[in-house]
Amino acid sequence: MSRTARIERVTNETKVLVEIDLDGTGKGDFATGVGFYDHMLNQLAKHGGFDLTVRTEGDLEIDAHHTMEDTAIALGDAFARALGDKAGIRRYGSATIPMDEVLCRAAVDLSGRPYVVHDEPELAPYIGPVYPTSMTRHIFESFGHAAKVTLHVSVLRAARDGGRPDAHHVVEAQFKAFSRALREAVEIDPRNAGALPSTKGVL
Repeated sequence: MSRTARIERVTNETKVLVEIDLDGTGKGDFATGVGFYDHMLNQLAKHGGFDLTVRTEGDLEIDAHHTMEDTAIALGDAFARALGDKAGIRRYGSATIPMDEVLCRAAVDLSGRPYVVHDEPELAPYIGPVYPTSMTRHIFESFGHAAKVTLHVSVLRAARDGGRPDAHHVVEAQFKAFSRALREAVEIDPRNAGALPSTKGVL
């Protein structure tokens, strides 16, 4: 069964195209106009093992908020559609990822119940000229609600010897942990015999 989806989301603020294959090889093609966001989407493809295309035209003359938010919503919609009925999946996934001085943990439940918990230290306001670090939480929230998943992302360690956190490392480690957790959760469990991993019989 092909676990793929294509979503086009058009508003007065943005135009977004997302294509995803959950059983891909980590290939990615990204153009959102926000360079660091493209870099994070590339982490999702590579470490999630997804083939992913994202094309967004947004009102960057205002700021990056609408572009990043609507991209995350469309990505969550595509992810949910590609999952289909969720039969046979592992459902749960978690990962603890180091990136030099930073250590991050992500845990996901493909439960059908959107709930997002995000915990990170105070960071420099921007990475590069366009990516606001305050948007990382909102990206996870927008994805989680659109995909209807429960997601917890926590930064366990952020800096050497009490120094100022490196925002690039902190955010990238979060996306890598998030990606690896999703990869585990969407895997087909050979012990599950195609059944839904829920005593309720529905996800």
